[in-house]
Amino acid sequence: MVEVQDADGALGTDDLLWLREHAARAAALLGAPGEVRVRIVRDEEMAEAHLRYAGVPGTTDVLTFDLAGDARTLDVDVLVCADEARRQAERLAHDTRRELLLYIVHAMLHCLGHDDHDDDDYQRMHDTEDRLLEQLGVGITFARDQEGNAS
Repeated sequence: MVEVQDADGALGTDDLLWLREHAARAAALLGAPGEVRVRIVRDEEMAEAHLRYAGVPGTTDVLTFDLAGDARTLDVDVLVCADEARRQAERLAHDTRRELLLYIVHAMLHCLGHDDHDDDDYQRMHDTEDRLLEQLGVGITFARDQEGNAS
């Protein structure tokens, strides 16, 4: 089960419904039982959470709280930042909901044992994200970001 909440109204109704549907389909494609609870927040709330839970000042795209910890079952709370997604989506010329979906998929993959701390794992994880997004009909998203960056 995937639950997506947008208490601040950062997204329109149609975009929120799209995000809920695609996040649920992504979880189903991953084949892991359990629950994913997503809260869409703005910069201010994300910056507070980022500092509180990671000790890092400033906003970020996604924070993942894995409550299961076994890489087979999803029991995860996820914060995704609508403002950061909007900035990235504008830079990459795609919609905010697509960027938010990337963040949700990223969080689920972390909870299922994927990591992005070294170059090989980073590439493998983000390739998996893009394959999954292609299967959903959304298209390659992370690789587009990397093509847009010269670094």
